[in-house]
Amino acid sequence: QVQLVESGGGLVQAGGSLRLSCATSRGTFNTNVMGWFRQAPGKEREFVAAINYSGRTTRYADSVKGRFTISRDNAKNTAYLQMNSLKPEDTAVYYCALKITVEIPNDYDYWGQGTQVTVSS
Repeated sequence: QVQLVESGGGLVQAGGSLRLSCATSRGTFNTNVMGWFRQAPGKEREFVAAINYSGRTTRYADSVKGRFTISRDNAKNTAYLQMNSLKPEDTAVYYCALKITVEIPNDYDYWGQGTQVTVSS
């Protein structure tokens, strides 16, 4: 069973930065895609970013392009989401997800518990 644990959330002022981390349990296959999603109060969960195993392929939601960067360190079984120029509308619970696959998928099999990000104006 794959376990994902997010960390790094918190309260930050608009324009500030945060870096989220997602640590995965041992035993994940070498071929997997990791993604970040978020859910704001009263809204559906939405895709934020994804990265394939090699790190050569990434995908971003239009709303975060140029501000967020996804990366991963396979030696540490960890993915990251660097969030810069944060806006109040980025406030949400951020979830890490993983799918054992080669290409970036539309759905994921494993999810973390989430970490709260709050951006004050």
